Amino acid sequence: MTALAIDAGSRYARLARVGPGGDPEPVDLPGAVPGEGLPVPEAARGDRAAALRAAYDAYLRHHDAPARLLVVVPQHDRAGHARRAADALTAPPARGPAGPAPDVRTLATPHAVLALLRHTGAPAPGRYAVCDLGAAAAEVSVCVVTSGAVAVAAVSRHAPDDGYGAGFDTALLTRSGLTPDDDNRRALAAVRAEPGAGHRLALVLDRAARDAARFETTAVHHVAGRPVTAATVRAALPLLTDGLDRALAEALGGPGRTAPLALAGGVARFGPLRPHLDAAGLPLTALPDGTDPAHAAVLGAALVAAGRVDPADRYPYELWIGAHRTEAGRPADRELLISAAGTLEPGGPPVYAETDGRRVGVRTAPGRPVRVRVSDPASGAGAPLGTLTLPGGGETDRFHVGVRLAVDGTAALVLHPLGAGPPGAFPLGTLPADIGTDSKEVGP
Repeated sequence: MTALAIDAGSRYARLARVGPGGDPEPVDLPGAVPGEGLPVPEAARGDRAAALRAAYDAYLRHHDAPARLLVVVPQHDRAGHARRAADALTAPPARGPAGPAPDVRTLATPHAVLALLRHTGAPAPGRYAVCDLGAAAAEVSVCVVTSGAVAVAAVSRHAPDDGYGAGFDTALLTRSGLTPDDDNRRALAAVRAEPGAGHRLALVLDRAARDAARFETTAVHHVAGRPVTAATVRAALPLLTDGLDRALAEALGGPGRTAPLALAGGVARFGPLRPHLDAAGLPLTALPDGTDPAHAAVLGAALVAAGRVDPADRYPYELWIGAHRTEAGRPADRELLISAAGTLEPGGPPVYAETDGRRVGVRTAPGRPVRVRVSDPASGAGAPLGTLTLPGGGETDRFHVGVRLAVDGTAALVLHPLGAGPPGAFPLGTLPADIGTDSKEVGP
């Protein structure tokens, strides 16, 4: 069964699948830029869905349709990206015969990157910040990793009008007297990829920091015959570091709060980011040896698509609801476990309360407030979700009670009548993904 993963960015689309040896590998297609992927057609730039469709059509021109297709989407506006990806890929191809539609699923970038890390035995349970540093934006997702689930507790995005990595490249080219067109951007990328280019860049910048008068005019690259000097790089570097610092501070909950960082995306290749993060006391979680950060997400998604790694895209905590039972002829307040830790999947079916493998039937009372809370079975920490007032049923009316989690992280309590009638849904809001910490934007 063929499984394919696609990560369509603003400049390149990257495709990957699992090779015969069981490891993920990029898919090479005609027209691809070595080390980068398929260039996004000019007409599709700024439209991730169109870029995705163009990459998939290019794949179909040389390969049979995959049985499973996993699309990497940003965590920010994940639900919207998932919907647009599904719409784009279920439409007929732009050219050629329409084959059978693949089973299209999506995986957010932080889950994809962490899937790659978990393939090699890391990371251990804890809090991590996955930094997706691309041409358009720097997106930081703070993730809570447990033994069986990965949930996103906070998301922050820095997306300047002229792009994040793209804006940095524009500054380098224009300050070097070059037009920031596609040809010069490709030339800049090519000289950065030359053997020894990264070492030279680090060496010259270090010398310029210690003796600016002597070394700031030293060229670190030559693009289209013009030098890109240490002074030019140092002047433009805050476009990357300041934006990343702001995104990290917002996602982590303020300056001084840290978590191990996993850097992914094309801009993560840029060596001078590492000493900046080291100086800020932000520890790094290394990608597997030899992994190009620009391909980290699509390689992790390829492992998930092929069934080699569990995406672990599930809610990590238990969800409980207050209940009233009669014990020895007397009413007693108890709690009913609706969903165990690691069972709720974003966009998946409702999970219902069960006892010994069978759904529990409950009766509701009119006007009686019902408390709902979540708890961490490992630490015992808990957080209330508030109270609900459910419609009352008759003496013989029974319901199965469950919870449904949407792709955007919002949840709803579900009451499903045992007899005839449609289920009712009662909003619970966004489930906390990091109990005991402050998070501005949360959700699996």
